[in-house]
Amino acid sequence: MCGIGGMFGHPDAAVVHRMNALLHHRGPDGNAVWSDEQISLGHTRLAIVDLGGSSQPMNGSKNEVLIANGEIYNFSQIRSEHPHYPWMTQGDSEVILALHQSAKSKDYRTLSATQHAEWISKLNGMYAFALWDADSKRLLLARDPMGIKPLLRTIVDGSLLFASESKALRAHEGHIPKIDEEAMVARLAWEYPLDGTTLLKGVTQVRPGTVEVWQLDSKGNAHLASKATIESQHVDPAPSWSPESDASHLLETFVEGVSERLMSDVPVGIVLSGGLDSSLVAAVAHEAAERAHQPVPACWTVAESEENPDWIAAEEVASHFDLGHHQHILEPDSFDALLPDLSWHGEDLDVTVLFFQPLFQKMSQHVTVGLCGQGADELHAGYPRYRDLQQHGAQIDARLASMSHPFARQLEHEKLPQNDAWYAERHAGTSHTESLEQFLQFELDHGQLSNFQLRLVDRHSMAHSLEVRVPFLSSSHRQASHRLPMKWRLPSEGEEKAALRAAASLTSLPRNIVSRPKLPAGRATSPRLIDTLLEEFKPQTDALVHRYPLLSGALKTQPEIALGLGLFEAVHILDRGSQKPTGSALDLLNEVIG
Repeated sequence: MCGIGGMFGHPDAAVVHRMNALLHHRGPDGNAVWSDEQISLGHTRLAIVDLGGSSQPMNGSKNEVLIANGEIYNFSQIRSEHPHYPWMTQGDSEVILALHQSAKSKDYRTLSATQHAEWISKLNGMYAFALWDADSKRLLLARDPMGIKPLLRTIVDGSLLFASESKALRAHEGHIPKIDEEAMVARLAWEYPLDGTTLLKGVTQVRPGTVEVWQLDSKGNAHLASKATIESQHVDPAPSWSPESDASHLLETFVEGVSERLMSDVPVGIVLSGGLDSSLVAAVAHEAAERAHQPVPACWTVAESEENPDWIAAEEVASHFDLGHHQHILEPDSFDALLPDLSWHGEDLDVTVLFFQPLFQKMSQHVTVGLCGQGADELHAGYPRYRDLQQHGAQIDARLASMSHPFARQLEHEKLPQNDAWYAERHAGTSHTESLEQFLQFELDHGQLSNFQLRLVDRHSMAHSLEVRVPFLSSSHRQASHRLPMKWRLPSEGEEKAALRAAASLTSLPRNIVSRPKLPAGRATSPRLIDTLLEEFKPQTDALVHRYPLLSGALKTQPEIALGLGLFEAVHILDRGSQKPTGSALDLLNEVIG
């Protein structure tokens, strides 16, 4: 796990060095920059595999340079399949260079984006990487199929700037961050950034499961020459599914995913909330560790009190499976103190997930890798909104109708141009909520995971130099999940995630945990602390609603988002947002309100 950044076209190594400084939290174990006349590449390393080697930027033997973020879980297999490659490390990232070189040697012409997608598809893992091929003068940017690892980009004065986090782009003095009001309208309606947007104008994302090929024109300016899909996700329900014959296979795919994600030369832990998803990670930990020949991981839990239901459930699970358990009670005033950091690292408007900061901070004192339960609700239809899609669509449309911003009308009625920012022509709620199958596909394609859930985990764990892995999104488990009939994800009667619960029943998880209903993460972990926080900042929140008149209709009904928007402006827009905030949340909000 690392931070990557670069400048393609009119490169300035000093800019990339500053990028590295802004991404130091992602990689405290290494910091290096490589440059030539066309490009400058930077890397900050969090050492997890091959601790003494595998420094980056990494040079290949055929004039290639690589910077990569993430983990390639099948790297040992790929290494064995390329015995003639001149391996220089014992790590996982080098297999990207080996696969590229193999594809290049088979076709002496310049590889197309589709040919690049073919060799990249052999990687099983979470990744974002940039690969510079000095022979062809082409730069590849690629991102894993689920968008677990981030990769953002913008153009400044003809130079392509790209990085793991948007804050790193501010290393270039020509990049002045501004709020993207159109992206903000969609964010307020849908509750997460849509498509390739980032809430910052002109800053977009490499789409999950995509490889981009960039070149320089005759003036040395960067342009996107082509792109191709590495892997797309398809909700493809099978005609039938039976717990008697199929639950064991579903469970096996999950155990396989957990076992793969124990690959590490540093200690690994489990984020344990006490809900079904994280508890299932704990339930298979012993078997997965035995398969991976790794130590059994311990668990970490935070909550606002020992009476909290999550705390009690997590205690029961850890005790039942004889797992080490680290528990931490949140301090009453911790949320106020953590708000500026939450906004700085999160790069969005979330304030109800404040427990992530103390949780990951505590974990990082003992382990460098964590396993979490993210992704299960999207694959298995676990959220309450899935029960009444018509109501959910109507709520989204009502939020759009409440905003007087002209882009709200465009989202409702007009065809959006298909580009790096927008993947669909319309984003009204009723455009995508006709059926559960359609809506699950929409969320996979348009950012519910990559732009919200996975972003939260990536940014807030990496704030503390902790890599968090997502076993529910393993290749084998997501493929099996895509095939589940809708009635085995969300029965018309009974508990949601029916197939997953049937698989969990094959473990020795206590029955009350297997049947435990879905609760919202932030609210479940610290409901009183969040309510107290919102009450304390109510005067500032009310003022912020009036500050954004074109958005105020939606902000009135989402005070936590209004608070997050004020912090976002204070931290990421004022003074270019070029350094981590040092003032209190109240001081920062007062700067915005005036």
